[in-house]
Amino acid sequence: MLPQLLSPAYLYGGYLRRAFISSGLSSQTIGIDGETTIHFWGPRTPKTDQTQNSTQKPSLVLIHGFGPMALWQWRQQVQFFCHHFDVYVPDLVFFGGSTTGSSERSEIFQAVSVGKLLERLGVQRFYVVGTSYGGIVAYHMARMWPEKVEKVVIASSGVNMRRRDNEALLKRANLEKIEELMLPATAEQLRTLLSLSVSKRFHLLPDFFLSDFVHKLYSQNRKEKMELLKGLTLGRDDKANISPLLQEVLIVWGDCDKIFPSEMATELKVLLGGKTRLEVIKNTSHVPQIECPGQFNNVIRCFLTGSS
Repeated sequence: MLPQLLSPAYLYGGYLRRAFISSGLSSQTIGIDGETTIHFWGPRTPKTDQTQNSTQKPSLVLIHGFGPMALWQWRQQVQFFCHHFDVYVPDLVFFGGSTTGSSERSEIFQAVSVGKLLERLGVQRFYVVGTSYGGIVAYHMARMWPEKVEKVVIASSGVNMRRRDNEALLKRANLEKIEELMLPATAEQLRTLLSLSVSKRFHLLPDFFLSDFVHKLYSQNRKEKMELLKGLTLGRDDKANISPLLQEVLIVWGDCDKIFPSEMATELKVLLGGKTRLEVIKNTSHVPQIECPGQFNNVIRCFLTGSS
């Protein structure tokens, strides 16, 4: 393990925190009920019932995927969207500083927890953007609260995954268990995850460099995160158990995604109903918000604001 001042992950994490702060967000923690505490990045001045209907900017919620905490997944979106929206970036339960004493581990529990957080903050209506695992959470939020969620963006997210999709993913990764891919414990496992998630090649990165990121980003709450993977309600059956959404939906996908191949995006567009659009970003894989942030951000901004 590298000393903190020589740790690339520690140094880059400091840069990310400064980027969030300079965008007008602050790190906050709130108890949403008697069991669950959520850490999030949000506006320094909270919404109130009095200001909700005034000239406040609309609210936008960014929900991260399985892996590092939210801070590591949304930097370029925070810097872009904070000019147009009040942005809220929660850490899902057992990521970052979010914890619970509840035995619940499903993505529906994650959606309910984010919903409770927003209610506590006085956010009555909002847009939601979710990537990968966070896209599944965003789907459930839109399904449960159509009166609160105005529009939905689902990015690189296998909401429609079946049992065979999980089996095919493990075959592509040449691994036996999904946690070996999603919760890497070694440099080699992280290299495998990166090869499937990012279109660029990382085979030249030395093991000590990757091991530092494994220690910094994947060592916390491993037992609970394994329980989250086992607690997923989607992907258990031979057919996709999802229903259309009432809201307008934008699906954003990388054409080179090896976690959830782009064919899943085409099918998901049909399953989510007639108000759904699909935008495929060329030459990107599972994290288009990081690989091609300019196009990703502009596509979402146009969708949310109704501009061309």
